[in-house]
Amino acid sequence: MIIKQISIFIENRQGRLAEVTDILGKNDVNIRALSIADTTDFGILRIIVDDPDRVINILKENNITASTTSVLSVIVDDRPGGLAAVLRILADHGITVEYMYAYISRTEDKAFVVMRTEKEEEAEAILSGSGYSV
Repeated sequence: MIIKQISIFIENRQGRLAEVTDILGKNDVNIRALSIADTTDFGILRIIVDDPDRVINILKENNITASTTSVLSVIVDDRPGGLAAVLRILADHGITVEYMYAYISRTEDKAFVVMRTEKEEEAEAILSGSGYSV
C-alpha cells in the first residue's frame, strides 16, 4: 500500500526532538513508525501516523518545517531472508530503494517495512503480483 510519510526538519540541539514529540503527543497523534537521520546541524524525522494531513497542519501551526512523501508499506515474513526476498524482486525489476525502515505490527510472524522507491506504484504492483501484501 502506498501511504503518506511525514518528514520533519529538526535542528540538532538538545531537547528539540522531545519538543516536537511533545507537541504531537499533546495533540493525540499516535506515531506508528519512525526513523531519524541526522547530520551535524539537523535531522530529518520521518514518521507514519493515522492522519498525516492533520499532523502537517499541527506542525505548521507550531512553526515546524515538515512535508509529506509517498512511501510503500510492505508486509514481509518475519524470518531470515524475508526482507531479502522482497528486495531481490524489486532489484530484479530495476527498482531502487532509496531508504527503508521497519515498524511494529500486531501480527505474529510478519514484519511491516516502509520503503521509499523511485517508482512506488510499479513496486506496489510487482510485489502484489509476487504474493506480498502491500
